[in-house]
Amino acid sequence: MPSLRSLVGLLCLVGLAGASETAWVPFSLASLEAFRDPPGNWRIAGGLGGDPSREPEFGPLPGEGLIINAPRADDHRRANLFTRTEHGDVELDLEFLIPPKSNSGVYLQGRYEIQIFDSAGVSQLRHADCGAIYQRWDSARGAGREGFEGHPPRVNAALPAGRWQRLQIVFDAPQFDALGVKVRPARFVSVRLNGELVHENVYVNGPTRSAAFPNESPFGPLMFQGDHGPVALRNVRWHGVFGSSPTR
Repeated sequence: MPSLRSLVGLLCLVGLAGASETAWVPFSLASLEAFRDPPGNWRIAGGLGGDPSREPEFGPLPGEGLIINAPRADDHRRANLFTRTEHGDVELDLEFLIPPKSNSGVYLQGRYEIQIFDSAGVSQLRHADCGAIYQRWDSARGAGREGFEGHPPRVNAALPAGRWQRLQIVFDAPQFDALGVKVRPARFVSVRLNGELVHENVYVNGPTRSAAFPNESPFGPLMFQGDHGPVALRNVRWHGVFGSSPTR
């Protein structure tokens, strides 16, 4: 049987389009139309106001080309951003920028997080540092043992706050048999932060903490975390297998 990657059907963010395995689809950053019910803390911008290397917040400048999560300190509208398109196996390439001490993340299928964090200079890397695969969470495991299966990055490739950084992810979705029983867990084939390989062939046995969905599925939306701190995104593109998940 041919592999999923050899049967790629590429679903464009604004409509269905067939494409080859080598074709990348950039996110249109002229509007938020590619995203499902975008909350008020997310907006399109042409640049960043202030000094994001020093100031804890930044505001959008007129124009397009960036997606910005820029909640004000007194603004309680801090919600996550979901693509309309749902993905299975996928390759994702994007650039992000965060101000000092900010915290965000990219959730493949809305379930499996690659952490975005201000980690420049950190020597003892943890599951919460930039480029990490965040830990899973189960309160039934008992106090102090709730978090498990987190994966720190191999090396600290994080740049200082206020600089643009690149994240490249190759992800295999979990596989299920005809009865819906999972036969292979999700896998981060590779994760590169600023060109450095920080993960290779890491299996994730279930959704990581703060996932949008408690279950697993062949497909799910890409989710950008917006309920923690400011983050800006640009040059976002992907290719892979796209479709829709069963009723959750």
